[in-house]
Amino acid sequence: MKADIHPEYHPDAQVICACGNSWTVGSTKPVIRTDICSKCHPFFTGEQRIVDSGGQVDRFMRKLRRRDRIIAEAEAEKGRATSPSLSVMDLDISSRAQKVLVSAGIETVEDVMNKLEEGDESLTNLSGFGLKSLATLKKRLRARGFVLPGDEQAEEAIEEASEPAE
Repeated sequence: MKADIHPEYHPDAQVICACGNSWTVGSTKPVIRTDICSKCHPFFTGEQRIVDSGGQVDRFMRKLRRRDRIIAEAEAEKGRATSPSLSVMDLDISSRAQKVLVSAGIETVEDVMNKLEEGDESLTNLSGFGLKSLATLKKRLRARGFVLPGDEQAEEAIEEASEPAE
């Protein structure tokens, strides 16, 4: 056997925990420092506390808060997109159609919906607002999630046609 290859053995090595507990063991190091021991580990103490090394729990909680904030902002944005008080200027229709609607006193989506309830002719009778502008307007409203007058009957007809005959 080779001489002087084994580390020095300390039969009375001191183990010191972060909680203040200490005890002696045999080791190749004279002092051993540890973060957790049987006096403070939740498994042995029966406590419901989280052993956090390196801020893992804090980082996870920050991610959860960020996710909740992003979800709340997305829902608020969706609510603003389908608000009846939304201006016709925000609907991404032609500037000519926007001018015609505003000059006729139709400034919000609510005004447009009221006109559509009267019928498509109430909008197409406006000078400078034709069928193409009406189709584009309806397309933009549906894309934002609005249900237009007359769409409810069309959905019911589609559902009835897709139901199997008994």
